[in-house]
Amino acid sequence: MDPRLALLSLVHVMLAGVGGWLIVIDARTHRLPNRIVLPTLAALIVLGAGDALVTGQSTAFLRALLGMVILGGFYAVLRGISRAGMGGGDVKLAAVIGFVLGWHGWQSLAIGAASAFVLGALYALVLILLRRAHGATRIAFGPWMIIGALLGIVLG
Repeated sequence: MDPRLALLSLVHVMLAGVGGWLIVIDARTHRLPNRIVLPTLAALIVLGAGDALVTGQSTAFLRALLGMVILGGFYAVLRGISRAGMGGGDVKLAAVIGFVLGWHGWQSLAIGAASAFVLGALYALVLILLRRAHGATRIAFGPWMIIGALLGIVLG
């Protein structure tokens, strides 16, 4: 097996583990802890830069950095518009997800970002129809962001 492919597989398995951990935490507490999200982002940037140096190809790394800025910036704007809607953890997680999806490609970024909102909205709609929630009910959005990212990677 190609060592780079093995390393990429290991990184994705570790990201799946971190994502699963964050889904559980956010669903229970409505928090995405900095102690998990920020080191994950830092590690991804270091790994992405290392990959660019080793392969001599910087395109994916630059696209990942742009994805991080674009998705993280979009969530920051949403947070600025309504602090009751997006939390700061969502903004930081969006930067992580933007980096990963951007590394995979623009189509992955678009699919992953859009999927999070569609899935979150469908979940909220089901809760409202079942009378378990109403328009002001807070819903953890991190799980939908992570599932959307997975869809972006798989379908993109």
